[in-house]
Amino acid sequence: MEQIIIRKATLSDLDILLQFEQGVVKAERPFNPVLKESGVHYYNINELITADHIELLVAQSGTEIIGCGYARIESAKPYLKYDRYAYLGFMYVVPAHRGKGVNKLILQELTAWAKGKGITELRLEVFSDNAIAIKAYEKAGFGKLYIHMRNEI
Repeated sequence: MEQIIIRKATLSDLDILLQFEQGVVKAERPFNPVLKESGVHYYNINELITADHIELLVAQSGTEIIGCGYARIESAKPYLKYDRYAYLGFMYVVPAHRGKGVNKLILQELTAWAKGKGITELRLEVFSDNAIAIKAYEKAGFGKLYIHMRNEI
């Protein structure tokens, strides 16, 4: 069994993280009819690496970076039970390493980081038709909260 290490991302990981970002875009394109055809960038990866309120982690097997994910502390709406929450994003595992628990390891470390910051709520977004991702997040303890809807007029 391969040993997978979860560590904080560094600026030296930028090239592979840019590739992973395009992997996320490619994976989400079938679920998102309003994405531009090219030039799509979701993240400011430099900020994800350097900001104090964000923890960007990578999963490493040997010398290969095989996955990533971040937690970003956000202010909650004033009517919620908590003041802050951690928003999870940029969850990606290279196809050859999927199904090996990599995402679970990243989620565990992000959860521990958030708890260490006094956070009691995790949030993330997933496309409603992405059954595989929904099942994985439910298995990790997440539950559906609402559906974000759109109408092209």
